[in-house]
Amino acid sequence: MSVKDYAKTDAASERKHNILGMSFAEVAERLAEPGQDTVLIPMGSTEKHGAHIPLGTDSYVTMEVVYRAAEAVDVLHTPLQPFGYSPHHMGRNEEGAGTITLRAETYRRVLHDVARSLIFHGVKKIVFVSHHGSNTKPIDELMRQLRYHTGAYISFYKTPTEREANVVQHLFDNPPEETPGWHSSELETACLMATADNLVHMDRAVDDRAHAPAYMGEAFSKIDGVGTVKFRGSENIWVPMEHHEYSDTATIGNPFRATKEKGLAMFDAMADHLAAYVEEVRGFEVGDVRSDYPERA
Repeated sequence: MSVKDYAKTDAASERKHNILGMSFAEVAERLAEPGQDTVLIPMGSTEKHGAHIPLGTDSYVTMEVVYRAAEAVDVLHTPLQPFGYSPHHMGRNEEGAGTITLRAETYRRVLHDVARSLIFHGVKKIVFVSHHGSNTKPIDELMRQLRYHTGAYISFYKTPTEREANVVQHLFDNPPEETPGWHSSELETACLMATADNLVHMDRAVDDRAHAPAYMGEAFSKIDGVGTVKFRGSENIWVPMEHHEYSDTATIGNPFRATKEKGLAMFDAMADHLAAYVEEVRGFEVGDVRSDYPERA
């Protein structure tokens, strides 16, 4: 991802949305406008994916959805935070997978400090946005602290993927057994074709499935990337597994049905859903927000 990608500031529109490309005066003017007290915070990741798509896949998808939604409903957003919570994607020691992960405590502190900084300036409604599912795992305590300490509206929007892909379900050609919304499969490959086609190398792609870790034996099975295993027909056992223990190639599904056109349609659907949510959030009544941030140093 280039500096230009990080700083993208609505080249097709005179109305800016990425605060990275705005002056303090422009931000202050915007926040003073009615209905402009909502900000999107895109949270990405830099982690091992299938060999045919980049480490930044979740970051590229997150930003494309945020760009489109922000333009559609005229809402401010921050620049992307490119590192997320990805300990299970590190791979084997000195294998060279390239993943960069934040520890859960570090990740929560980043979210906290970004949110508190924005609230200090008068933002009353914050929507974290991420395509990376594991970015949602450490956040409940942090989001409650932000709400309880400030009174601001806080939420986390996970782009429609994995087991919650209803928004784009109608666009899949993969049948359910090919887990179309999962890691490096149809959805992610199509989306990368639509936003960064030069980073997709289908000659390296494989059609693969998840499985229970080999050490568990035949009594256990696994159907996708959720952190559970199935035992005697029940999927109620959560195990802190490494991704390479249940996915040999970092691909869960069939990426070969992906097309650029499908990716563009998926971005349209995801951005429309996020934009509609933001419009609803704008109408929420938020009381007095405790915006001062004296512990910022």
